Amino acid sequence: MAKLDGDLDPLWHDLDWAIGQMLIMGWDGTEVTPQIRHLIEDHHLGSILLTAKNLKSAHQTAKLVQELQTIAHQAGHPQPLLIALDQENGGVNSLFDEDYICQFPSAMGQAAAGSADLAYKVAKATATEVSAVGVNLILGPVLDVLTNARYQPLGVRATSDDPQEVSQYGIAAMNGYKDAGVATCGKHFPSYGNLDFLGSSLDIPIITQTLEELSLSALVPFRNAIATGSLDAMFVGGCGIANPSMNVNHACLSAQVVDDLLRNDLGFNGVAISECLEMEALRTEIGVKTGTVMAVEAGCDLVLLCRCYDVQLEAISGLKLGVENELLTKERIYTSLKRVLRMKASCTSWAKALNPPGISLLSKIHPGHLALSLKAYDDSITVVRDTEKLLPLNESMHQEEELLLLTPLVKPLPASAMTKTILESKNKSDSAPSMHDKWVHRDRGAIMSGEGVFRELGRSLARARHGKLLHTSYTANGVRPVHENLIHRASCIIIVTADANRNLYQAGFTKHVAMMCSMLKATGQKKSLLVVAVSSPYDFAMDKTVGTYLCTFDFTETAMAALVRGLFGHFPPSGSLPGTLRKSKKVLKSRQHWLVEAYNRDRDSRGLDDLLQSLARASAPNQPFLQTTSANAFELFNPNIEEAHFVVRNSSTQALYGFCATYFTKGTGIIGAIFVDPAKRNVSIGRSLHRRALRNLLQRRGIKKVQLGMSFPGVFPGIPVDENSAGLKSWFVSGGWDLQYHQRLANMAIPELSTWSAPEGLLQSIQRASISFDLIHGLDNAESVLNHVATHANPEVFELYKLALQETKTCGVVRAKSPVDSLLGTVIICSPGSLLAGYIPAMQPSTGSAKATPGSLPRDQLIGGIIAPIVPSTAQATLVLQGLALMGVRQNKAHKSSRSVLSWVYDDAYEPLLAMGFDVLQAFEEITNPPENWSDLG
Repeated sequence: MAKLDGDLDPLWHDLDWAIGQMLIMGWDGTEVTPQIRHLIEDHHLGSILLTAKNLKSAHQTAKLVQELQTIAHQAGHPQPLLIALDQENGGVNSLFDEDYICQFPSAMGQAAAGSADLAYKVAKATATEVSAVGVNLILGPVLDVLTNARYQPLGVRATSDDPQEVSQYGIAAMNGYKDAGVATCGKHFPSYGNLDFLGSSLDIPIITQTLEELSLSALVPFRNAIATGSLDAMFVGGCGIANPSMNVNHACLSAQVVDDLLRNDLGFNGVAISECLEMEALRTEIGVKTGTVMAVEAGCDLVLLCRCYDVQLEAISGLKLGVENELLTKERIYTSLKRVLRMKASCTSWAKALNPPGISLLSKIHPGHLALSLKAYDDSITVVRDTEKLLPLNESMHQEEELLLLTPLVKPLPASAMTKTILESKNKSDSAPSMHDKWVHRDRGAIMSGEGVFRELGRSLARARHGKLLHTSYTANGVRPVHENLIHRASCIIIVTADANRNLYQAGFTKHVAMMCSMLKATGQKKSLLVVAVSSPYDFAMDKTVGTYLCTFDFTETAMAALVRGLFGHFPPSGSLPGTLRKSKKVLKSRQHWLVEAYNRDRDSRGLDDLLQSLARASAPNQPFLQTTSANAFELFNPNIEEAHFVVRNSSTQALYGFCATYFTKGTGIIGAIFVDPAKRNVSIGRSLHRRALRNLLQRRGIKKVQLGMSFPGVFPGIPVDENSAGLKSWFVSGGWDLQYHQRLANMAIPELSTWSAPEGLLQSIQRASISFDLIHGLDNAESVLNHVATHANPEVFELYKLALQETKTCGVVRAKSPVDSLLGTVIICSPGSLLAGYIPAMQPSTGSAKATPGSLPRDQLIGGIIAPIVPSTAQATLVLQGLALMGVRQNKAHKSSRSVLSWVYDDAYEPLLAMGFDVLQAFEEITNPPENWSDLG
């Protein structure tokens, strides 16, 4: 096995073995063929891509993967095969099994449901299922931004046209995959979200945006995902790039794209996977041998060749020739090899690979996953408009009236019951897929068009209304006499569209029917019209002539069942449009006022914990300690600090949409935290909370100043300083804050105490200055300390010191004294698991358990605290601060802590601590303003 932190196992010094690990290949067929066996045994192929053409059922998949791994094991592979799969949900699932594998909404459908936490759960469920049959690498999440959303073939496979929303949901999905033990692969770098299909002489789509434009939009989710450190691989696309600074025929063959942009500019150090090199344009232009070498030269670590055995052998030969011709060095080969082996070590082992849990696990988890699927689809159904109040249909239609369903001819989705039936009957299409079709599903498993796709939708509608249903399809031939006759008969017409912007006959047909309905209504007839977009929501999003418009975001059987439930009032559809479409609607709601209620611990604490976790997933990596914060952290129960907390909530589901914590002590009113569910932003929830919080504080008798940010509790000591701070500052300025009156705070840490040592000469400098230190506990001998704190710190910090002194078993205060015994500075020392640590997220173990005890935690989770150093400005202030920090570290080591957290350091005092080996974890700006800023609220 590779020693990942040192030299490679001698086996890998055989270049044939090393080259085999740099290729990912597939084949057509549901059984192991002699060709794929030969590639694994004799060419040491290390990674397999499975597609819908390989997979019949969960049981067959588990058996197939186990056979592949057994072949590799018996052939002497030191590590198992990577087994990769496209399992994006919606319309792109390679593995389908009605009995054991759950269907979930597409990426855009999950965003429509409005919950990153739900997206995380869906991703974790999906990864758990495919892991059970032996898959260890999911080719996802999709991180493309639909810059020109209306016309892009990726469609609902992408989250939206908003880079921050794509980041939020992409990171949530990535975390779900990782927590299920599966490796992740972001795609499709640098972007498949704004492809031009008309400008390439090579018959491949191209990106025409400049690098500056890409950096502001398309690259944002990739950058954010990389910054989390959890992205194992990146799928590099095969599209071209044509702009003033870059002219590239195939992105995955370009060092400008892979080595320069992906690795150097974005800092990615995981596995780069190329697009499939069996692309016809690439084969005819430069050939697979040269293309494979170019991909590795560009910086790719895994080269994909999907299915053609002759071409796969050609690629292997090409890599060997590349080494012989000295185009590829051994160092380059081993750099990729180490990356691939590192990823394998993180997601698989022989024990896991040879014994996938299979059906036994899938049977156990299936009921819970079905319930999650039901919720996800119900939450995703979106009513964009219902101007005539036609929903629910059971209230707007009489039993005896006829309902007409008009559906287009579309290809069944690659993984669906219908596809399965058609494949089993060998009834395959001979029609060649279009350019768009190839790029929608990468030409993997798309099959014949037919009316049957929506047949079950018609049956479900008939069952739901217990009445008559008329159903026929429509084509590019337009409105025919049969359609006219049925429209005259029906009192309600449902038209289904699927990507009408790219299938223009659907748009024309729908507008023709809408005009007919309008004319018939003018004669007094009842002709209700509903349009349902079952793929891209952009079909009629902006067309107000369609008065009732719904979106489902995919046309799987599961999505259609949810649509029927929504149409007939089983639940009120609550989904929303993605990205800028949602925001354009939210502008109309910007003056909405939300009911703000007082926080109730018994009612709201669980909802607040859920809200904190949603924030943690959405903000990673900017606020990593939110995941260790609990609802308990905001309640002080201190008789000297009045606290009042507020929520905006859904009274039906008990979900919290927003939370604000306020405190009042000794004339200072404080907003200690204010946050809103990421899925509910831009609709004035934060404004409503902020206004209520200020009104509460301004009514306090004796208020002298209002403070934004609080050191105790230390969840948000101020406005976080990160790439989002400009937007936050702008928000607070519009809320009446003057941000020039601020002081900067930093949380710092020594990440590994076992290897830390005091800077040379520090102790001698302290001794020469005759500074002495002692440690005190309890309030009996703390008068000098409390006087010092009251003079030099905020009133909430005074209460923090009092609490620390009362916690005699786990906390104490270190005093720095001059030769004449005057106090030069103080700092609180906390041992792991102290009561005080519950109010400081950075001191919580990464397990996320705020209730964990030191005895229940592993050694590397024991965190000591050095809290609130108070050092007045003197000539010796820097030395006093460093001395207090040194004493704190010694105490933390004595308590067997693995790391020290120093929270919080004011203004520029952190610089001397950097010299001692502390790292900055987070920075904040605490703001103070006079109450007169909000005289209109007082």
